[in-house]
Amino acid sequence: MTNFWHPHRIVMAAIAIAIILACALLLRWDWLPKYLPLIGQGIWRTLWLLAVTATLGFLIAIPLGLAQAAGPWYLAAPARIFCTVIRGTPLLLQLWLLYYGLGSLFPQFPAIRESDLWPYLRQAWPYAVVALTLSFAGYEGEVMRGAFKGVPGGQLEAARAMGMPRTTILRRIWLPLAIQRALPTLGGETVLQLKATPLVATITVVDIYAVASRVRQDTFIVYEPLLLLAVVYMVITGLIVLAFRWLENRIPSRVA
Repeated sequence: MTNFWHPHRIVMAAIAIAIILACALLLRWDWLPKYLPLIGQGIWRTLWLLAVTATLGFLIAIPLGLAQAAGPWYLAAPARIFCTVIRGTPLLLQLWLLYYGLGSLFPQFPAIRESDLWPYLRQAWPYAVVALTLSFAGYEGEVMRGAFKGVPGGQLEAARAMGMPRTTILRRIWLPLAIQRALPTLGGETVLQLKATPLVATITVVDIYAVASRVRQDTFIVYEPLLLLAVVYMVITGLIVLAFRWLENRIPSRVA
């Protein structure tokens, strides 16, 4: 613990405390109590979008990476095309194509309007979830492809020589080692996914960014909502980084 308090860290901590005190004392925060419930809802919706889309996207990325790394051509080619298209087009374009494209086509079909899915398809959040999930899957699919190929072939050959079935090799050796290799990149991609969530405000999903924009529109106060927004994203980013560092320290012992 004594090694942590180096002089430069003490100076940085003092500067950070001074900035926080200056922002708290010199800026206007009288609007905060009124919008606090809405801010809480926005933070919850941002965290929900991040958790759901990152989890679903990673589950899709695993077969995408596996298909490119070891699958037959009729599986590898579509997976490669999907990852190329997702990585080659802006997320905002994908989001608008889903919401304003498919969303405007669905009402033209009576079977869809009369189905049980129609109350959900009329809302914006399903399109946001699909767009963010596919985007995360496209980027992580490439990461998992490299992770699967990076696993030493000798370990897989040894497992085959012992008579292990392919599914067992994948579940107990290949996939855990690939995830271990992809974990640092996965943490960075999760942070980037968090920074991509503000785009959902363009299709009327009220996340924390949309709440900050509403505060600015209602009160004509610019800097304070943006500073609060920056603090929220920094705190969530710090928690993500700590969580992935904890996983990186835990997974190697389990894999070995």
